[in-house]
Amino acid sequence: MFRVNRQTDYAVRVVLALAKKPEGTRISTAEIGREMLIPPALLQRIVAGLANGGFIKTQPGRDGGIRLAHLPHKISLLQIVEHFEGNLVLSACVLKEGDCPFENKCPVSCQWKRINDLIRDEMSRIDFQQLVEDGIQIESALKHRASIPLEVVPIP
Repeated sequence: MFRVNRQTDYAVRVVLALAKKPEGTRISTAEIGREMLIPPALLQRIVAGLANGGFIKTQPGRDGGIRLAHLPHKISLLQIVEHFEGNLVLSACVLKEGDCPFENKCPVSCQWKRINDLIRDEMSRIDFQQLVEDGIQIESALKHRASIPLEVVPIP
C-alpha cells in the first residue's frame, strides 16, 4: 500500500501553514509547530529539508523565521511528496528496472503505469493555493453547520 510517511505529512502541513499567510510573511518554527501539532525535533528536520529543496527561505535570529520561497500556486503537492519520499511509484515494473520475464507481455504492467501516471498528474495539479482555498471552504461549511440549531425529538 502506498502511504506517505509522517515526515512528508508534516512537511505538507508546514507548507500549508506558510501558504495561509500573506506573501512574504515569516513565521517562527515554534508557531508552526504549535499550529500544526508537529514535534519540535522532527520540525527542524522538515524545515531543513524544505529549505534544501528550495521550497522555503529561512532567516535565523530573533526576528527570523521561515517563509515560502515561491507563491503557493507554484508549489504542488507532488513536489513536496516526491522531495521527501522520492519518485512516486506504485510498482517496480513502472520503473522498468531489472529483468522481468513478463515485461513485454504483461497486461498488469501497463495498468500500473496508467494508474501511476493518473496519481502523479492529479497530485501535480493540486497546488497549495488550492489547498488554502479548500480549507477556507471546509471551515465555512463547518461554521454554517454549527450554527444550525439541533431539534431535539423526544423518544416515545
